[in-house]
Amino acid sequence: MTHLHHFSNAPVKASSITGSKVINPQGDSLGDIKEIVIDPRTGRVAYAVVAFGGFLSMGEKLFAIPFSALDYSLKNSEYVLNISKERLEAAPGFNPDHWPSMDEENWNREVYKYYERSPYWEN
Repeated sequence: MTHLHHFSNAPVKASSITGSKVINPQGDSLGDIKEIVIDPRTGRVAYAVVAFGGFLSMGEKLFAIPFSALDYSLKNSEYVLNISKERLEAAPGFNPDHWPSMDEENWNREVYKYYERSPYWEN
């Protein structure tokens, strides 16, 4: 009799990630994942695009979060972003109708630096 082992880093569909809640380590809801951005050259997930709605009083604004900055919580299938509210409020966001040009290395570098992650293309 064979047992199926579920390993924690099993691949998942991007469509199952979009719509997932993003919470802080205290369990407060920050927003939800709207989009997954993939680097076509490397096949790596570059960003989760997150909408921080009601939590911040700044309307619907989108944020590109380095995927490495999110920790997956198996318990409720949520993603945990360990960042202070103050830092989140000052994060570089963008309007849903005007996406940044993600092909600019400087822009990518700044975003990764903000979330204190080393750029995925250098790992």
